[in-house]
Amino acid sequence: MTEPLLSVQNLAIEYQRPGWRKPALRVIHDVGFEIEAGHTLALVGESGSGKSSIGRAVLGLTPAASGKIQFQGQDLLALKKKERRKLSGDLQVIFQNPYGSLNPGLTIGQILVEPLEASGKFTRVQAQRRVAELLDRVHMPKDTISRYPGNFSGGQRQRIAIARALALEPKLVVCDEPTSALDVSTQAAVLELLRELQDGLNVSYLFITHDLAVVRTFADRVIVLEQGRIVEEGLSAAVCDSPQNPYTKKLVAAAPVPDPSLQRIRRNARLAMKHA
Repeated sequence: MTEPLLSVQNLAIEYQRPGWRKPALRVIHDVGFEIEAGHTLALVGESGSGKSSIGRAVLGLTPAASGKIQFQGQDLLALKKKERRKLSGDLQVIFQNPYGSLNPGLTIGQILVEPLEASGKFTRVQAQRRVAELLDRVHMPKDTISRYPGNFSGGQRQRIAIARALALEPKLVVCDEPTSALDVSTQAAVLELLRELQDGLNVSYLFITHDLAVVRTFADRVIVLEQGRIVEEGLSAAVCDSPQNPYTKKLVAAAPVPDPSLQRIRRNARLAMKHA
């Protein structure tokens, strides 16, 4: 059996409460999952469910209280900072806000060249050539290199952020609500781009979202989180079409659909569940 690319076991995360001698607040309770190479796992839940905390723990941005996070067979929680830094090329992130994730004072070329040169794997000329290839791959025009983030729309900025995340050919990308700040048509275009890149590069995604409608067609598997605990998991189509847990049913009922009649039925069902 092939070893999973990412394996999370019995993960617990705590945040220290403000104030003297206040006990830590546990936000993630005994969470575990695996991601295979070339696959997408979605973490779904409302705000405060803990899904972004898990993503941050995988990236090393949030400490874990206990458990294991193994990436390519290495326990990330046991690595020192220098050892962890060596894995940064294989483990990347796409943040939620395309307006805040790019330095407005730098050109797109400068933003994308910097991590390539910092890796020590590219000369300046090689990095510039690689940037041109990346921008072409995410369907951005050639003059993008010389322009600033403020010259682009939200969808275009997110494409640039995706190019930056893929610059060092990572094995896993943590996608933290990458489409929530975009309009519906732009969301669809970005998701299609991520699918296209996954097919071409065999990259895996840990996809964090609150939108089960997106998960239904984009992710292979889904985990539903409620207050830091897994309440349901399985194949995305099965969970979205036939949810078993009451919390998952509420999320499915809240997901928008393009059919006004069906949306009305769902709204009435939500009201019925609310007053049940």
